[in-house]
Amino acid sequence: MSKALDIVMAGVISGIVAFTTSQLGVTGTIIGAVLGSMLFQVMSHIFREPLDGVKTQRVERSIFYIFPLVVILIIEIVYLFYIFSLSPGDLFFALERATDWNLFRTIGLALLVMGLFPFVEGGLGYEKSISRRYGYVVLAVGVVKLLGGFADFNSAIVDLYSPIFYQLNEIISIMVILALLYVIIAITRESVTFIYEKEQN
Repeated sequence: MSKALDIVMAGVISGIVAFTTSQLGVTGTIIGAVLGSMLFQVMSHIFREPLDGVKTQRVERSIFYIFPLVVILIIEIVYLFYIFSLSPGDLFFALERATDWNLFRTIGLALLVMGLFPFVEGGLGYEKSISRRYGYVVLAVGVVKLLGGFADFNSAIVDLYSPIFYQLNEIISIMVILALLYVIIAITRESVTFIYEKEQN
């Protein structure tokens, strides 16, 4: 269990160091390393110590499943802030440039793949860890984000639905955020309940 969490923490810390380095150069590397070290200690205290005695792949898969959802949730919140002009669009456009202006298409495809996982994990020989109802929610969000990503294409099919995205952009973004929050919180609660039951046994 601790190895899986170490991988997650290393990924988060590497991302922080890479971001601060890209923004501040050598100074950012130092700042990122300090922040990463502090974050590692905090995450170890909050997550690794309580889970250290739990030997189960189910909890690990739950953690790895919700981690990308948290990242996508943060991106969607950044986008919502940009829509409402609550923050400059620099960060949002930096993410768009990083994906060659395919941010929402990339997110949509990623969510479609993640949404299929609960339906195939049993066939892959894994113990059931993610409920199919969460798969349906993630698939629905993936379809919405994928359609939104293609809303700027010139096509007869796109012309049918693109006005919906342009007129209801804010509402759609809020619904996506709520749906992702629901899945993240629900899977986290189920994992915590499972850990508690294992400790009680």
